[in-house]
Amino acid sequence: MKLVIIDYGAGNIQSIKFAIKRLGYEAVLSHDVAEIQNADKVIFPGVGEASSAMAKLRASGLDNIIPQLKQPVLGICLGMQLMCKSSEEGNTKGLSIFDLDVVKFPKTVKVPQIGWNQITDLKTDLFKGIPDKSYIYLVHSFYAPLDAETIATSEYGLSYSAALQKDNFYGVQFHPEKSSDVGSEILKNFLSLS
Repeated sequence: MKLVIIDYGAGNIQSIKFAIKRLGYEAVLSHDVAEIQNADKVIFPGVGEASSAMAKLRASGLDNIIPQLKQPVLGICLGMQLMCKSSEEGNTKGLSIFDLDVVKFPKTVKVPQIGWNQITDLKTDLFKGIPDKSYIYLVHSFYAPLDAETIATSEYGLSYSAALQKDNFYGVQFHPEKSSDVGSEILKNFLSLS
């Protein structure tokens, strides 16, 4: 299986690469369009600020390539947020894979949300074998609201999308590579998707 982690200068790609290696797979870090298009699976990571990350995608032309991918794609954290229509962070236009606007948590909660939290209402094979109310690790100040495309929910002052899915595109707000055994199992499920 050819697995590519998109390298566009806005991701904690080494920790994802190590997590994949622990599962017995090798991942290639690449920003090469042909290599990404020819992969069996693609991971789209993201750490940092939405508008600067989106600017990097536009500069490399990846903003046009990612939405056209046909194989399973997993967006992680900011990667998932950039797959949405827009983000309040830096007033950023996203990739519009998910028809959602990412918004900032209300002032009633401390941001960023950092640490372990539960996920519930798990749907699709991405969460195969994962018990409801499993704990995952998050670091974020912005969230995607609940929607028809929500496949996992989390709570932090309000309910929000911990994971999204549309066609071959999956997104998780949390960091599976930092979410212990549950995260490993979710990554393994992603790698098993046909």
